[in-house]
Amino acid sequence: PPVLTDVQAQLSNIVQACQQGELAAQRRLYDAFHQNVYRTMVRMVDAQDAADVTQQVFLQVFRKIGQYSGESQIGTWIYRVAVNEALQHLRKAKRLRMRPLKREPMDRSGNGNDRFDERQLLEHALAAIDPDLRTTFLLREVEGLSYADIAGALEIPIGTVGSRLNRARRDLKQRIADLGWEP
Repeated sequence: PPVLTDVQAQLSNIVQACQQGELAAQRRLYDAFHQNVYRTMVRMVDAQDAADVTQQVFLQVFRKIGQYSGESQIGTWIYRVAVNEALQHLRKAKRLRMRPLKREPMDRSGNGNDRFDERQLLEHALAAIDPDLRTTFLLREVEGLSYADIAGALEIPIGTVGSRLNRARRDLKQRIADLGWEP
């Protein structure tokens, strides 16, 4: 479609300007992608650290923009940088261990807080699964990336994307059950 081509051409021009060090272009690239990166970081590293990690992602993007070759879409390349930064942050913070719940699992009595409780339960379960599985799950289910885009962002084969998604869904189901949720 022509609209998509126009957007891709605009992004290509912005990337070229960023590679030449133009600050206005860096701002446009940041504006185009920061919300998606931030949303992903909230789920990968937690809400408390998401803003700092997002800022670090864009520092890396602008440091490494000269390495962007155009073989993949710029958004896929930015996700690759974001995932790497998030995993590095998690390793540094040693957050790979399971965090305890702050309160008991939700009460299924039907009060108005069920949606909120279910979201919290899902966030706790997501935090407890392997970061590689969590990343793959979030890029597919939250960000809506295709298997090919996820494979490009994570630098893994498409088949690995599928197997990680299956494992992530299985692990999430088990973690949620372990936390006391019953459908």
